[in-house]
Amino acid sequence: MTENKSPRRRGLLKGAAVAAGAMSAPMIATAQTTTTLRFQSTWPAKDIFHEFANDFAAKVNAMASGKLKIEVLPSGAVVPAFQLLEAVNKGTLDGGHGVVAYHYGKNNALALWGSGPAFGMDPNMVLAWHNYGGGKALLQEIYKSLNMDVVSYLYGPMPTQPFGWFKKPVSNVAQMKGVKFRTVGLAVDMYTDMGAAVNPLPGGEIIPALDRGLLDAAEFNNASSDRILGFPDVTKNCMLQSFHQSGEQFEILFNKGKFDALPAELKSIIDYGVQAASADMSWKAIERNSKDYIDLKKQGIKFYKTPDSILRAQLASWDKIMAKKSAENPLFSKVLESQKAYAERAGQWQNDYMVDFKMAYNHYFAKGPKKT
Repeated sequence: MTENKSPRRRGLLKGAAVAAGAMSAPMIATAQTTTTLRFQSTWPAKDIFHEFANDFAAKVNAMASGKLKIEVLPSGAVVPAFQLLEAVNKGTLDGGHGVVAYHYGKNNALALWGSGPAFGMDPNMVLAWHNYGGGKALLQEIYKSLNMDVVSYLYGPMPTQPFGWFKKPVSNVAQMKGVKFRTVGLAVDMYTDMGAAVNPLPGGEIIPALDRGLLDAAEFNNASSDRILGFPDVTKNCMLQSFHQSGEQFEILFNKGKFDALPAELKSIIDYGVQAASADMSWKAIERNSKDYIDLKKQGIKFYKTPDSILRAQLASWDKIMAKKSAENPLFSKVLESQKAYAERAGQWQNDYMVDFKMAYNHYFAKGPKKT
């Protein structure tokens, strides 16, 4: 029988031979390049906030499968906490984890992402405004006006922060006069207006200042952070509920040049990593803060509800601050107008739709902080 060696037949045989040769030859692995980004947080290594920063990095690193690695250093490892923005802008750091209010000294409008009552919005609503109501574009506008070449992501709605830890609890606004107090952002203006002598120290410096008598009282953030930082070692009274920082969130910064150089795939991983970390942080905060709150009570810490008269005084102070800063800073006014419009709509919906969860809690447990 004559073998059929048509052109088509010869082509098929040749292709099979090439494929067989390729299979028998050793495979050559292509080396994967890892992009490493050096971050710094604005938090002490032992603080739960630094843990949140590491949680974000871990999520991104896992999803990037070796293509991207974010390494997070604690506050002060490269620069002081309040110099994070400049360090990221200059490329001294590739990125960082902190809060927008720490940049308050560069443009006081930045404090509006955290300080004050946010027209009645809770922290998750402030994030909704930021991501869907125009806040993100406004933050970019402010950074551009400051020549800060950074990419900013906001995430992680923080629970309402305590009014403060006091050597002696206060029951009215008059007792705030002359109190040496620590806070940051526009809360500085609020507490100052209420009569306190304010010192805006970073987190790691609060406890030594309280211990040495340089401060009479201070606020930081939450039961877990406050416990780890050492508040219970220097004072035994904590006053809960406040409007000075009732809607704050975290900020993740990237040097824009470094971020823009990343491939689209890694940018998407960062974007979704931020969202995943935001949800996880919210859940972890509830878990850890509630446990630490109970443990602090067992340690003998006395918790008091901030009197309504003080809360109303905070709102009155905030009204004066808004009017003054808006007249001085057009960007401040622009951010406020955007927040107010969003809060009026979203707040009406939330207040009308949400049930009073405290009613159900009290029905079963009937517990709460002491009243002064």
